[in-house]
Amino acid sequence: MEVQVLEAELVVRLSDGRTVSAPLAWFPRLLHGTPEQRNNWWLIGKGVGIHWPDLDENISVRSLLATS
Repeated sequence: MEVQVLEAELVVRLSDGRTVSAPLAWFPRLLHGTPEQRNNWWLIGKGVGIHWPDLDENISVRSLLATS
């Protein structure tokens, strides 16, 4: 899985080849984080979610798929 936090969008490329994106406005902590904080992430639960420790943010892949 690859995660990118762009200027206004969260983009997640899943291991099966799908790409899911969502506006950062949905995630205020990411929206207001610095580039360094946004780039400091890791997978949680064997890939079921993404965690940003500096921002105390957790996003499940399932929730991203449900909103796309």
